[in-house]
Amino acid sequence: MPAAGTTLKSDQRRQGVVDAAVSCFARKGFYGTTTHEIAERVGISQPYLYRLFANKQTIFVAAIEHVGTLLTEALNTAGTTEQALQDAYGTIIEDGDILRFLMQANCATDEPHIRDAVRDCYARQVAVVHKLLDGDEDAVRRWFAVGMLANVTTMLGLAEIDEPWAKTLAST
Repeated sequence: MPAAGTTLKSDQRRQGVVDAAVSCFARKGFYGTTTHEIAERVGISQPYLYRLFANKQTIFVAAIEHVGTLLTEALNTAGTTEQALQDAYGTIIEDGDILRFLMQANCATDEPHIRDAVRDCYARQVAVVHKLLDGDEDAVRRWFAVGMLANVTTMLGLAEIDEPWAKTLAST
């Protein structure tokens, strides 16, 4: 017999909450988002939300784990060159909610459980990229550096700005 709260329907609801949470947290961050907003977005009551997740921090950590899984899956299917991995990451961050959420997650690391989840997410990505780039640590650091710059150029829309400084940062 399955454990209480582990039915297919509750698992689907949990995933719906996580998907909604990524979008909500992407816009207002951990501190600015309420569980009421998440419940409303997914179309459930706040008490039901709390049956699925213990608290807002638990939802945020589940969203970090979900986005980390999306990143891992994209990288694992990308190929084994820095460019292929950069292209896969670029495809993921084209979804503005995912990129904004990742940036918000980095900003919420004053919370120990969130900090641990963000560290775990980075550790997973480093392990995947390290494996795919044959253990070349310089290439791993270069890939992450290019990715961090891609975050900034994407969020600021630098590709659309016709200014020398923006072109310098946006050209890869």
